[in-house]
Amino acid sequence: MSKSLRLSEKWFRRGLWVVALVFAGFLIGLGGTLVNDLPRVERTLQTDDFIDRAAADPLRDGVREAERIEQQAASALEQAELQRSAAAQSSRSARETFGNWIATRRATAQPDQDTELIARTRALDALKAREDAAQQKVEAQQQVALDARQAQEAAQRKLAVLEHDAEQRLQAEYRRVELRVFGYRLALTLPLLLIAGWLFVKKRKSTYWPFVWGFILFALFAFFVELVPYLPSYGGYVRYIVGIVITVLVGRYAIVGLNRYLARQKLAEAQPDIVRREELSYDTALTRLAKSVCPGCERPVDLKNAEIDFCPHCGIGLFDHCGTCDARKSAFSKFCHACGTSAHPAARSQGEALAGAAPA
Repeated sequence: MSKSLRLSEKWFRRGLWVVALVFAGFLIGLGGTLVNDLPRVERTLQTDDFIDRAAADPLRDGVREAERIEQQAASALEQAELQRSAAAQSSRSARETFGNWIATRRATAQPDQDTELIARTRALDALKAREDAAQQKVEAQQQVALDARQAQEAAQRKLAVLEHDAEQRLQAEYRRVELRVFGYRLALTLPLLLIAGWLFVKKRKSTYWPFVWGFILFALFAFFVELVPYLPSYGGYVRYIVGIVITVLVGRYAIVGLNRYLARQKLAEAQPDIVRREELSYDTALTRLAKSVCPGCERPVDLKNAEIDFCPHCGIGLFDHCGTCDARKSAFSKFCHACGTSAHPAARSQGEALAGAAPA
């Protein structure tokens, strides 16, 4: 059609397409903002929303208490180990001193030192007792820490079972929320797609076609970009089924449209040449001729062949001769390219009458 348009009309149409794209861009921005805000209608869920609080709270309190006891036992264990190390060091030093003293006493063999021997032995026993007591404290704190750690692990195992059940419930609820949000998106985008389909069928050639096409582009973007990527999968079943349904619907529409087109073409080819020519618009005829196809049946025709004046497929006239200058011209031209005479029968008859009335 662009070859049949005036130069200014071409630029006007290009500018209107820019208007359509800009209009579609603003609609897409508004729709995207609205669609992105849809998940906010649902409350943010957590695992605690689905856990058995009556059973979980005591277990969590037990875990925290066990951690506190274990931390205290660890601190006490460090102190006890330091005390045990100090007692062990004192005991070792005393045994070394005692051993040296015993060796000296045996060398001198002085009986008057028996009292000192008893005192030293008692002091050594006391240090050993202190070391043993420190060791008992260490073992006691180790036992406390072990009990606390085991209690904590037992509570955590029970809590893990509750949290696992809650996590499964949370995931199930997430799937339901996802489905609801998809329902919101579908409720928003499907009417837009239906309106766009109606506009495409009824209004795409109207005066305000830039806004019509802008809305159509917006509806297609909203459906295939804002909706389809968020289609619930459920293992791929839903998406494949939806894809099959859409393909069947689009394919059926295409098949029905093709059959209707072929039926219209068959009916049109059965009509007289003058009727078919009147039903073809000027721009449509020129566009098809520019593609070297018949304006009536849209089959390929060698228009460069000067011997072809009629379509060999449907019989519609493609070329005729000017009634004034007899020049061969397109049968769909409004004026003769050789003499400028109007191709309209009434105008041509008037022109012939005027030519006949002119003096020789």
